Amino acid sequence: MTASAQALPPALRFVLGLGILLAFAALGQALAAGLRLPLPGSVLGMALLWAALGVGAIRLHWVAPAADGLLGVLGLLFVPATAGVVDYLSAGAQWGLWLLVMASGLLLGAGVAGLLAARLVRPEPAPPESASPERSP
Repeated sequence: MTASAQALPPALRFVLGLGILLAFAALGQALAAGLRLPLPGSVLGMALLWAALGVGAIRLHWVAPAADGLLGVLGLLFVPATAGVVDYLSAGAQWGLWLLVMASGLLLGAGVAGLLAARLVRPEPAPPESASPERSP
């Protein structure tokens, strides 16, 4: 931010940063819908913001006040999801077998992937060192 932007009141800097964040979210939504990408627009917008921060088109201190403010209330954003889960707790008894099958499938898949990765990413053995190194005069 320039010196004149630093002189802005904190509330105005927050609003400007929030505007930048929302602009990238809207751009991601528009691109995902327009290009019919199988990717949530918010994720695409976040990737675009990351790229803009990486190339220096957007400065981190422009969006930091708004990002910090949103992170401060992040817990409140989970309240509707938690209320929805609590609303359907009674359905959990009916879904118990399905949850068990999904959890065991997840653990089995993760285990197989881990074993496969461990076999594929083995360090190469060091070449044997010769007992008497040859030296040239």
